Amino acid sequence: MKGFDFLKQAQGMQDRLKGVQEEFSNLEVTGESGAGLVQITINGKHECTNIHIDQDVTEGSREVLEDLVASAFNNAVHKLEKAQKDKMSKMATTFGLPLDSIFSNER
Repeated sequence: MKGFDFLKQAQGMQDRLKGVQEEFSNLEVTGESGAGLVQITINGKHECTNIHIDQDVTEGSREVLEDLVASAFNNAVHKLEKAQKDKMSKMATTFGLPLDSIFSNER
């Protein structure tokens, strides 16, 4: 009977993990640079879903615009990684898992 209970718990954990993966895919974050002059929105799959570039930036140099776009994208990626880490930490707490040690070696 104990083995059956363990399998039932494992199945429940697997179902919750699938739900978290779906939540990750549905996340959307917006990164910005140049005090909001360039904004890039990405989803949980790291796909760009929207770009906003203030008209004032388009009148400047191409190199500045390129730097602002790259910076906004990187900002969005960092925000997404943090949001995913926070969700994983909450889930780990629910399951009683020590995931903090997994995240301790981050850059």
